[in-house]
Amino acid sequence: MNLLRILVALFAAFIAVSPASTLAGDGGRAAGPAIEIANPGKCVAPVEEMRRNHMEMLKHQRDRSLRQGIRGEPASLNACIECHASKKTGSVLGKGDFCESCHAYAAVKLDCFECHQPRAGFKATGVKP
Repeated sequence: MNLLRILVALFAAFIAVSPASTLAGDGGRAAGPAIEIANPGKCVAPVEEMRRNHMEMLKHQRDRSLRQGIRGEPASLNACIECHASKKTGSVLGKGDFCESCHAYAAVKLDCFECHQPRAGFKATGVKP
């Protein structure tokens, strides 16, 4: 029991003397993902809305594309990829690339690209490799 009290006291002392930025990034907050928008411009929605609702927007567009045949709208996955794909890799996937960096930071599974291609400028040919 005494050892536990000593450990708790040492931990509390460490927290008290350590600057918050040492523990959780600048300003006492966890450092966010490094996001680089390869082709900056006007997005289909403000940043905060996209952070919170992009998946719902993509699902809505998916339903319109699949069920109603409406394609090429601003909230389509391909339109997102065209703006957000890295200039170096041409992709939104990869360490530090747009989609993967945020999803890794938030610890959220990124499963769009199990079926869809993550590269800009990709045109489906209908022929499987």
